[in-house]
Amino acid sequence: MARLVVVDHQQNKHPTFSSSISHLSFLSHSNASRIHSQVQYKKKVWKPKGELDVTVSRQHPTKAFAVPRRNALALILSGYFFSEVGFHNIAFAEQSIGLREYIDTFDGYSFKYPQNWIQVRGAGADIFFRDPYVLDENLSVELSSPSSSRYKSVEDLGPPKEAAKKVLKQYLTEFMSTRLGVRRESNILSTSSKTAEDGRLYYHVEVNIKSYANNNELAVMPQDRIPRLEWNRRYLSVLGVENNRLYELRLQTPENVFEEAENDLRQVMDSFRVNKVAA
Repeated sequence: MARLVVVDHQQNKHPTFSSSISHLSFLSHSNASRIHSQVQYKKKVWKPKGELDVTVSRQHPTKAFAVPRRNALALILSGYFFSEVGFHNIAFAEQSIGLREYIDTFDGYSFKYPQNWIQVRGAGADIFFRDPYVLDENLSVELSSPSSSRYKSVEDLGPPKEAAKKVLKQYLTEFMSTRLGVRRESNILSTSSKTAEDGRLYYHVEVNIKSYANNNELAVMPQDRIPRLEWNRRYLSVLGVENNRLYELRLQTPENVFEEAENDLRQVMDSFRVNKVAA
């Protein structure tokens, strides 16, 4: 069995934005209306005989809901007006959420991952983590079979560009669909090799894949089968060799959130290491 070792590498030094906003929501009705749900109740008012019933309606805010990491920045910007009313010392959450380390001593690899990501079991990979809010953002580790592979170095795959072609082909094979009207577009964005401090050579590969599907795949006329974009994702792979096995760290993220997540994702890529397993 693999052993999970979790090490905190960064701690948040500021209160989270979701906790701060609950104390500031009274400042503006317009802001409060965005972050509080409204609960109405009616109270009956005394009336003389023969007059119509009169009711008054009151509204009470419920507790503020938790703010996901990827929405916090937008709320921070919308709350900029606080500075105009004298709130100059408000502390918001840091953008970086910090990393934890996962070490698999049985199979011989380790990496760091965002500390708020959760592990998903039964996903088919050796290990799988994903963002709890952006479900299409995740990482996994794939291993070649120890009985059928005899890798000596990552260079057995050829130069980085040749390795990238094999990585992309594997992705497209896995995403193959039998649905009518589905089309995939793919590009190799970058390839590189890097010798880490452990002396091992690693390949870094980045590809983009877009999936299109017709809105009416059963239409007779071609003009009625209009393709639409289903998803647009970036895939980042790190390849390494040890114990006669090929190790691949896979990162997936939607292109529209890549710019925000890039710093964390590149730290994860740089942290991936393969290790010798004791016989």
